[in-house]
This record gives sequence, structure tokens and C-alpha cells, in this order.
Amino acid sequence: MPTKKEQATQKPQEPVSTNTHGKGHGLGKGIGALLGSTPDVSIVTPQSPSRIQEKEFEKIKISLIDTNPWQPRSEFEEDALAELVESIKTNGLIQPITVRLGKNGRYQLIAGERRLRASKLAGMETIAAFIRTATDMQMLEMGLVENIQRKDLNPIEIALSFQRLMNECNLKQDELAAKVAKSRPLIANYLRLLKLSTPVQKYICEGRISMGHAKMLASLDDIDQQKEIADKIIADDLSVRQLENLIKKINQDKNADKKKTKTVLPQHLISIRQYLSEYYHADIKINRDIKGKGQIVLAFKNDKDLERILDLLKK
Repeated sequence: MPTKKEQATQKPQEPVSTNTHGKGHGLGKGIGALLGSTPDVSIVTPQSPSRIQEKEFEKIKISLIDTNPWQPRSEFEEDALAELVESIKTNGLIQPITVRLGKNGRYQLIAGERRLRASKLAGMETIAAFIRTATDMQMLEMGLVENIQRKDLNPIEIALSFQRLMNECNLKQDELAAKVAKSRPLIANYLRLLKLSTPVQKYICEGRISMGHAKMLASLDDIDQQKEIADKIIADDLSVRQLENLIKKINQDKNADKKKTKTVLPQHLISIRQYLSEYYHADIKINRDIKGKGQIVLAFKNDKDLERILDLLKK
């Protein structure tokens, strides 16, 4: 257990989200909701169990910390990481990381891998850390929530994090919405982006088309058409309103084409339909497309009527 002199005397400042991608991406409840914050949080250290106030932290050796095996993000932007390294060298680490006690006196990172990496690069030997108890499932949840909450993610990265939370933590959309303090429709809109074609998702990741454009494109089932229109958005610098009008026109044209493909039934098929209706004493429909391909639909009223028709078909 570190001595009182080794413990920091100043309480850490409240974390400030680094998300600059757009409003609404931060998660309201965050990691505190997953940890179940209370006025007094139970922790353990390699030497002995103890209890400390929620806002207090320990200073532990960086060499004793193992990374989170469920870390949802494996790549970190080099420029942003370099900026954090310089900030730590100048001002120290403002927000402690969060760890849990591992095996053989070691710790396992729960949240703050970017801060841990930057501290290592800054030459720090110890780091301020909250020590919490957490299950493997909580580790995964907190890693994903922190990933969404702290980083400047694009909409596809957010959607993938939502999907992982649902799949790996066995959550339904409404449960996920409650956990991250977001509306269910917003969750659904993000998840719909994962149905877009790979090239379109790449455009979103690169920031070449906005979330507003992406939601409109997700309404199209044809992936080739998605790519074609996405290219047009970029080439013509279409606004979301212009895209909405374009897709509306495409759907109108599609409906018009469907009407054109409906053919008037020739007289000889009308005569056949009338003959079959009289023969089977049933409602008969004959559908045929412009290529001559079609089907005959024979309706029956109940099981007894079906048996009657089947008997006639056997003759």
C-alpha cells in the first residue's frame, strides 16, 4: 500500500470528453453507471484490502499494469497520442486510469489505455489509478463505453461499438439505449449504417459524407445504387435535403416502372380464367408478366372446400 506521501493530495478534475465529431456522440451514463458508483467504493490492493473514497486514487507502477484484453480499439491516432504525451510531460496526468487487481500482484487495465500508453511514452514510472472490482463482462462493457465516450469516433465506429455491446454483452436495443443513456431510435439509426456497402462505410469513416447523408443512403436496399449515389453526393456536394429529394424521385420512378410492367391479361387467358372458375367453383387469378411468365392462384374457403378442389384436380 503506498504511503500517504506517495498518494496524490489533489483530487483529479472531472474528465472532459475529447469527442469533437459531433453533438450527441457522448454517452450520458458512461463508465460510472457500469461500475455502479456509490459514495464509498470497495477496492483491493496487492498488499491488503481497503476502502477508499470514490474520488481518491492510488499511484501504482506502470510496469505492473496489463492491458485490457477486451480493448475495443487497437489503433490510436499518432498525432493525438503525441499531443497527450506532451501534455502529460508538462501538466501531468489530469484524469487517472481505472484498473482492477489481477494475478500475482499485477493489475489489469479497465479504462484509459490511451492515457496509459501516453504515460509510458512520457517516461512515467507510476500512474494515478482508480482500483475497482469488475467482472470480465463489466471489463468488456466499460472498455466499449469508454471507447464511445472518450474518442473522436466516426459514425461507423460508434455503430460497431453499439453492435459489440449488443452481441457480446447480450443486450437488446432498448437495454443498450438505457445503458448508454441514448434513445432507441438513435441506436437503431447507427446500427442501420452497418447495412451500407463497404465503399460507402469507408466514405463515412473518411468524413466524405455525413451522418445525415448516411441515414438516407441506408434506406436504399441496392448496394450498387448506394455507392453510385454516394459518389454523386461527393462529386456534386449534395446537401442532405438535396439527397432526400433525389431518393424520393428514385422511389417515384421505381414505382412508376413497376406499374409499367403490369400487363393487361390477354383475352384467351381471361377466357381460361373464367372456365377454371366455373369448373372448380372457386375464385381463380391468373398473373403474367410481359415475358409471359406467371402463375395461377386458386382460392378455397375452408378445408372441406380444399378437399373438393383436390378431388377435381385428380380427375
